[in-house]
Amino acid sequence: MCGRYATTRSAGDLSALFESVDSTGGVGPDFNVAPTDPVPLVRLAPEGHRLLSLGRWGLLPPWSRSAAGAARMINARVETVATSRAYAPSFARRRCLVPADGWYEWVRRPDGGRQPYFMTPRDGSVLAFAGIWSLWESAGQARLTFSVLTTAALGELAEVHDRMPLLLSPDRWAAWLGPTDEPAALLAPPDDAQLAGLEIRPVSPAVGDVRNDGPELIRRVGRAGAEADSELTLF
Repeated sequence: MCGRYATTRSAGDLSALFESVDSTGGVGPDFNVAPTDPVPLVRLAPEGHRLLSLGRWGLLPPWSRSAAGAARMINARVETVATSRAYAPSFARRRCLVPADGWYEWVRRPDGGRQPYFMTPRDGSVLAFAGIWSLWESAGQARLTFSVLTTAALGELAEVHDRMPLLLSPDRWAAWLGPTDEPAALLAPPDDAQLAGLEIRPVSPAVGDVRNDGPELIRRVGRAGAEADSELTLF
């Protein structure tokens, strides 16, 4: 967790929502973001304003010898992000917001199959995952890379998976992006109001194939059946 998510808003919409300057050159909707995909993120520019940039999902520390390990670096745990050799420098100085419409998780059904769910705000508002970024240079070119922070799942989300992205409400965006004397305070879990606003939506198994993309992937589908309903009563 989190290994797949959706981000479908345009660069113009994201720039307005996050009060940032667009440097992406435009972004298209992606309903099935997978590790190492290029996606928008929001970070602070050296001049201090917010910058909407494109980064590849899977952080590569500057000392990494190759890009081969990026897919294993998509998530950083809040419990160790401040002490990990790979993540600590970015957590201290290079934090970012990762815009998303929601994220996917899979639950094993009694019949052995796997039912995907899409966790998304009921009101259609944007989510901001807590992220950290790094520049990785190879052959004279710099690549912007990032990881999403994860924390212990809370409430009904724990019945889907034991981890969840660290969600940041708009009132926490400035503190996450800016300098701080209390880094541990940045890692507080989302409040009950934000969690209550999330829908846990069953969606099509088609999302399991990274080649599939489109709005049909996030549409609600019928439940997996009576047995699945009894096992996962929140759905």
